Amino acid sequence: MLRYLIAFLFLVQAGTAQAVTQAEVMAGSAKLYRGQIDELRKGRLDDDERFGARVAALARPLIEQAKREFPESAAWDWELHTTTDGDANAFAMAGGKLLVSRAYVDELALSDAELAMLLAHEIMHAVLRHNLKEFEEALRLEPGRATQPFAEFEHDIDNDNALMRKLAGFNQQQELEADREGLLFAARAGWPPQALAAYFRKLAKHSHSANFARFDHPSPASRWHAARELAAQMEASR
Repeated sequence: MLRYLIAFLFLVQAGTAQAVTQAEVMAGSAKLYRGQIDELRKGRLDDDERFGARVAALARPLIEQAKREFPESAAWDWELHTTTDGDANAFAMAGGKLLVSRAYVDELALSDAELAMLLAHEIMHAVLRHNLKEFEEALRLEPGRATQPFAEFEHDIDNDNALMRKLAGFNQQQELEADREGLLFAARAGWPPQALAAYFRKLAKHSHSANFARFDHPSPASRWHAARELAAQMEASR
């Protein structure tokens, strides 16, 4: 018994990943986000004023709605930036840290409704605590990581190929959840469901392999099929 107590105290003092918390994940995400933002600040951060204003105008009411529907997020330090960097696409990190690339939006020629769908999808990742749940799933799959310092664990989530393969199916399900809940969320904000679902049609259309899943994303064709069906059900029930 004494041996186990000593081991437990050692893990707590070492700041390991034994009990990953939302606060830890948010702090880690804020640091990673700041690093990427600082890198983009060298020349490609918020470098298209018109595009930035468009994204902000669409995101602002969605963020305010998220604060109402998910009260925890009302206390977050939400942050939204845009870039012309084509490698960025769009993402959200824990705690409401968002980045949207104009190159990605231009490539898909997104309408306002379709861009609102993209934003709603990313916001859902944040408010549904998908980052935290990914850590929890990783601990379930590999309990030995409970002895790993959090910073190393955080790095491995996105860089350890063996762990990433184990998490791929789980992350695909999180993408589908963000699709579904994001569409419902944006529709509650007043956007027509079919107009929102059209984002996924363009996603599939512009994919080089629409019928094949990526490492941690479902196939674009399956996402378009699911969104189209959900939108039809929503409109039929009105």
